[in-house]
Amino acid sequence: MHDRMKILGGLALFIILASFPVWYAHSTGKAGVVPDPKLVNAGKECIKSKAYMREYHMSMLDEWRDEVIRDGKRDPVMVAGVEYQKSLSGTCMKCHANKTDFCDICHNYLGVSPACWDCHNFPKEQKHETR
Repeated sequence: MHDRMKILGGLALFIILASFPVWYAHSTGKAGVVPDPKLVNAGKECIKSKAYMREYHMSMLDEWRDEVIRDGKRDPVMVAGVEYQKSLSGTCMKCHANKTDFCDICHNYLGVSPACWDCHNFPKEQKHETR
């Protein structure tokens, strides 16, 4: 019973440390900050919706890689009557050509390092139009 203060003090310290990221983010106002990637060709439609691409672009690129490289299926994708090649360099990088202002903005924010550039060359950086 005489260790009660040590236990309560340790529990309080644990709760403060465990909840630190939450209350720190809310107190500094950085909890709602979302990255804003810049597009080069702002008027062009993407192969999927913006919401879908934000969440699932890596899954789609992995599927394309598996189909093209591993299975040899190079059939283009048809979306709304427009034909797209299954190609990071040939399709995606036409609009998203500025790796620094587009790809790296979100990847750095999330702390991820995609393996795209293990095989692909960095795109020639283009100036972006503000969207």
